[in-house]
Amino acid sequence: MKTADQINLPTDMHYHKEHTWIKKDGDTCLVGISDFAQDQLGEVAFVDMPETGAHFNANDEFGTVESLKSVNALFMPVSGTVVEVNAALEDTPTLINASCYGDGWIIRIKADDATEADGLLDSESYRRIL
Repeated sequence: MKTADQINLPTDMHYHKEHTWIKKDGDTCLVGISDFAQDQLGEVAFVDMPETGAHFNANDEFGTVESLKSVNALFMPVSGTVVEVNAALEDTPTLINASCYGDGWIIRIKADDATEADGLLDSESYRRIL
């Protein structure tokens, strides 16, 4: 397990207190789990993702991530509609462990209000709650 100082927390994204992140990507946003979350889980074995077109409010559960240790809920950082799921995770869920902020993103959403993410934690605030 990594110490809080070893956790990778890019500054160009926002973090939910329940360990998901969101990053603006053009007119949509990518959502995934933080380095802290993937480190705590250990090797990810399965990701249950929502259907494209599903709408969630901020803080709603939108799926689960399973490891050999546990099954954990995924919480939506902002309100929005799923426009894409990361199909690569179906065959290779360990992409989350290898690249949680890159190839291991979970869903792409169209946020209802792009400024809603501004109310989430920045990297330093998130590190402090760890």
